[in-house]
Amino acid sequence: MYHLIVPGRSCGREKSANCYAREFRVLHMLREFFLMAHRKCDDSVFAYKLSGTAMIFPFGVQFHAEQRLLVWRPRGLLDEKVVSDVVAALGQLEMELHEPVNRFSDTAGVEQVDLNYEYVISVAFYRRFAYEHRKPIKSAILATHPKFIHYAQIHALLTRGSPIDVRIFPDDRSAVAQWLDAPVELIAVDST
Repeated sequence: MYHLIVPGRSCGREKSANCYAREFRVLHMLREFFLMAHRKCDDSVFAYKLSGTAMIFPFGVQFHAEQRLLVWRPRGLLDEKVVSDVVAALGQLEMELHEPVNRFSDTAGVEQVDLNYEYVISVAFYRRFAYEHRKPIKSAILATHPKFIHYAQIHALLTRGSPIDVRIFPDDRSAVAQWLDAPVELIAVDST
């Protein structure tokens, strides 16, 4: 059993009701996230033919099979629903391909962020555990929104030591392309 240790609180042998309540909340939060991540993506605008069937991606997501690169360009409001849909699509793609796929998240088009630390932490842990025992991949995040930069840093910190190598870049697309070993055209600003 995993224990959530909060500064100033003991979760040792003399467990209090508060410790059990915190553990329950964390487990419930992870359970809810796992359920959300497996639901069907409903804002589909891009499909990729995979194993004889078309895979539908959420708005702003493109998969470049030749480069084994998933590009995500969220626009406007970035909230839990948007992130959950992309995480679910990524999980489905990983399950179908059985090969590593690098990722590029271009958040330059994000105008507003409606996330919280609890959700970002649950996503990072979910990705870390879902990708356990797989080949290493690179995940480049181009972050310019001040609030999102903090969330990206938390994600990078919590996935450190796993096969997911997360790096955060300011508005330096050539450095992203070089690190991902991808054509600059795929990383360039999307005009749509």
